[in-house]
Order: sequence, then structure tokens, then C-alpha cells
Amino acid sequence: MSATSIRAGSRESVGSWISRVVMFVFGVIELLILVRFVLLLVGANTQSGFVQWIHQISGVFMAPFNAIFGTQTINGAVFEWSALVAIVVYAVIAWLIVALICALTPRRGPETVETVEAAPVVARKRFNWWRRA
Repeated sequence: MSATSIRAGSRESVGSWISRVVMFVFGVIELLILVRFVLLLVGANTQSGFVQWIHQISGVFMAPFNAIFGTQTINGAVFEWSALVAIVVYAVIAWLIVALICALTPRRGPETVETVEAAPVVARKRFNWWRRA
């Protein structure tokens, strides 16, 4: 007979929680830059309130990358290479931070504890086909 007990209350570790917050924040930053890239690519009206708002917010995160590449303009559509570089760089930074958090936080053990009880051994009479007694 065996009995298995499962501990209730599987709490999330602090490192896992911090990793999720980091991934969320960097995901929002990357999304803002991606929306900026797409709006410029399709030639959105820069006088629109939403487009201006996206440019203002994403401009803070694009500032380190603005001088890397020039922009190419074709028929009013702008291809901003620095936005693509920024998305990749922010993704790598987020991955490095999460990897560092995982390396520095202790891992939790399994939540299942198994207890095995030995069953009594019952003597059985063996049947041997070569012995007919």
C-alpha cells in the first residue's frame, strides 16, 4: 500500500515573480517601438494625436538608437532601421536580466511528498509444472 500526500499552497518564488514583471515591462517597451515602426512604415499622419503620443512615449526608449542608422523614405513611408535594432537590443537585455535573476534565486523543490508503506508478504504456494505432487 502506498500513500501520497500533496502539499497545497504552491507559492510562486520571488525570482519567478520578478522575472515576469521584467518580461512584461520590456514587452510593453518593445510593443511601443513596434507600433512606432509600423505607423512610420505605413505612412501614418504625424499630426494625429495617437501617432504623436506613440512617438513621444517610444522616443524615450528610441533615443539611444536614433543615430545608429538613417531612415529611408519611399512615397511617404518611413523605414526606421534603428527601431528594429532597438527591439532586438531590448529583447536581449530582458533575456539577460531574467537569466541573471534565475541564476541568483534558489530553486524550489517538488511539492509532492510520497510515503510508501510496505505490504505484508503473504506466502504463496508455487506451482511447478515439472513437479506433480
